[in-house]
Formats: sequence, C-alpha cells, structure tokens
Amino acid sequence: MPDLNFEVINAETVTFAVAPMLSFRLRITNLDADQRIQSVALRCQIQIETPRRHYVPHEQEALLDLFGEPERWGRTLRPMLWTHAGVTVPPFAGETVVELPVPCSFDFNIAATKYFAGLEDGEVPLNLMFSGTVFFEVEDSGLTVEQISWDKEARYRLPINVWQQMMDHYYPNSAWLCLRRDVFDRLARYKTEQGLATWEQAIESIIPARGKSLDDVSVEGSLPS
Repeated sequence: MPDLNFEVINAETVTFAVAPMLSFRLRITNLDADQRIQSVALRCQIQIETPRRHYVPHEQEALLDLFGEPERWGRTLRPMLWTHAGVTVPPFAGETVVELPVPCSFDFNIAATKYFAGLEDGEVPLNLMFSGTVFFEVEDSGLTVEQISWDKEARYRLPINVWQQMMDHYYPNSAWLCLRRDVFDRLARYKTEQGLATWEQAIESIIPARGKSLDDVSVEGSLPS
C-alpha cells in the first residue's frame, strides 16, 4: 500500500488565470520508492493557523472585525478554513513535484480575505490537510485503489507579500466591495443626482473626513432613501 507524504516547496502567483490564483508547488514522496503510482486524485483543505503568528498593533486594529479586542484573542484566535483545492497527480515512482492551484477571493465578506488583507508583513501559517484516492499497480492483482490516510498534512508559512502581489497583479490599486442590491441602487441614484463621474467620488462624498463622526455629514452627503 502506498504511503504518501507531502511537502510545500513554495507558492507563487498564477499570472494568466481568469481569477486570482496561487500555485503551491508540492513534493510528494512515496515511502516505497520502487512502487509505481499510476495516478492520484488529490484533494486538499487549507486552514490558516491564526494563533501561530505575532500581530503588530496595526494588524490587531485591522483584524478587530474578525477576532474582537486583542485582550480576547486568547479565546477568539482559532484555526480558520481558507479554501479547498485539488489536482490530479500523473504517474510517478518514488517522488514527484506537482502544482496545486489554489483559487483566491477578494470578497471582503469572506473571513479569509479579511484576514489576509489585514496583515502588513511576515508570514501566514498554513496547514494543508490532504485526502483523495491513489491508483497503483499490484503484482498479480492489477490496478488497485486506496484512500490517502486522513492524517496526511503539510505545514507551510506563506509570505504575506505573495498574496499581496497576487492581488495587486489582478486588481491593481483596487478592492472589491459587495453591496446589497437595494443599497447599490440608492448609491447609483445618488451618484447620478450629484453628477459624480466615478463610484469613488460618490463614496468619498458621503464618508466623513477623519476626525468627524457620521452625525457631522451634511444632508447633501447622504444617500437617498
């Protein structure tokens, strides 16, 4: 029976994908180096191990929405699901290296996106948990199928600048904001009524200046109901 082990070598931006994507380079090693693996239908769940890094004050402020006040982080910091990924591994014996494509979202309604965007520097501690099906040949038995053991994992510290550079590549100097349709309709109507050329101008006109509260915003700078 194959005994596969996994190691993340590095991660880099996939530059020509339809949506933001990272490629994790995986080294897969079979304990029996002479055994011929025909294929692996590999699945991977990736978790962010949030307690396994230090956070500077600016990061703590940016992550307030996720974890609350820093005084509570001893209770609120828990491993967070990032995403699922998968790849079909071609035939190999002993060892092989494959690219695991990992789709990424810039939707700030997703906790993992808020987390990545809230970090300034350093690394993101990840735990990649593997599952799937291994197809291999057994003498006198032909093609045999086994499941990957549930305890197969690989830890990797992803440099946060890799994620930042990927998002800058796909959305240079931009961010995505998802609004309820009725709120978007009100914003669109406000933009038209005020004769504003861009969405940025519409939003900037209703955001209070730093040091002012929302109560200080003029009636002209409020959205129509």
